[in-house]
Amino acid sequence: MNTFQNPIGLALPSGFSHVATSTRRKTVMISGQVAYDAEGRVVGVDDLAAQVAQVYNNIHTALLACGASFSDVVKTTLYVKDMTPEKIKVIREARSRFLSTEPPASTMVGVQALARPELLLEVDAVAFIDD
Repeated sequence: MNTFQNPIGLALPSGFSHVATSTRRKTVMISGQVAYDAEGRVVGVDDLAAQVAQVYNNIHTALLACGASFSDVVKTTLYVKDMTPEKIKVIREARSRFLSTEPPASTMVGVQALARPELLLEVDAVAFIDD
């Protein structure tokens, strides 16, 4: 079972939890996912919300392949090109449709570039599931 906490003394987070713990034993690590469709084409060129949706759909596909779901995700790391407050808002709104009511621990990092110029973000994930 995964437990998410926001300890008193830390600022109340928006869209993530400060601490994730688990009594489960199997760890699933999902490589950074970008806005590629199944054929490797970039989805949502110049459309951050569309890219976020594609990234999280790709993570969902990877989770399903391991018998996991978003409720099993305990940590995500987001790499965002040209991060601004406006882009952070778009990302948070788009990803909230995928995450559980108790969002995982999360880190968002601004980066200068990703694998292709038209990619706007990349997200990796860690999940805990039963053996």
